[in-house]
Amino acid sequence: MDEKRALYGEDEIITLEFDDGTTFECGIIGTFELDDKEYIALDALDETNDVYLYGYVPTDDDFELLDIPEEDFDRVAAEFDRLMDEPIE
Repeated sequence: MDEKRALYGEDEIITLEFDDGTTFECGIIGTFELDDKEYIALDALDETNDVYLYGYVPTDDDFELLDIPEEDFDRVAAEFDRLMDEPIE
């Protein structure tokens, strides 16, 4: 976990809090747009290689995460995969 944590700056790590009260730290991979909506990709800072995708709504001084509707998730995940496969310029 410390190796993954070192990939992100302090301001690039967020803590997710779930309805049951559990918390989970993630590194912010980045944000992207699809169909005029913004999304965020988060890297689980644990021993897994899990990536979490959420809707992303910037606010004045922070942002809000939204669950992606089930009917949209596959398209959002495919767009994230496409972006990750693009060569870095």
